[in-house]
Amino acid sequence: MTDMTIQVTYRRTRRLSMRIVKNGDVHVSAPIGIPKSEVERFVEEHRDWIAKARKKTCESQQRRADFYNQLPLRTREQADDALRRLKALIEPMVDRHSKEMGVQPSSIYYKAMISRWGVCHIREKSICFSAYLLLLPEWCVEHVVVHELCHLLEPSHNARFHALMDKFFPRWKEARRATIKCVKFY
Repeated sequence: MTDMTIQVTYRRTRRLSMRIVKNGDVHVSAPIGIPKSEVERFVEEHRDWIAKARKKTCESQQRRADFYNQLPLRTREQADDALRRLKALIEPMVDRHSKEMGVQPSSIYYKAMISRWGVCHIREKSICFSAYLLLLPEWCVEHVVVHELCHLLEPSHNARFHALMDKFFPRWKEARRATIKCVKFY
């Protein structure tokens, strides 16, 4: 993460602010009309903060990559093995919780998604689970299964959805925290 781009966006804001994005670039938000020299001075005054924040971002990205690299999916044999293990883990959970909740997904499929653990396609009533669920403790996987099944009853993350999660998987908040911790602190 040596090269760094500084991107300045002018908006209706009262003060200068900046953040480091995943690739290590610096994004600066500046009030409309502020002189370029003032923006440059702001960035220069915060060089130490930028360096520390970029280092932290780089380390975080590396931990994340290390976590996901625990599940090799490069060869057909590795992908087939992961799929077999996923089905054995997830499908009994889906069957059990579907009956309890009175829902039935039209199909279940698996992809190597790193941005989401699962996705429920409401119109088709299909659910896709991430292959990387294999890296989580079983109770955290169960939380994802119940979460996606709840979307068959309530599409959004509103109060009704959370009430359904409370009913069908009371430890969902704890499971969500444990899941985040698995990836973040690997």
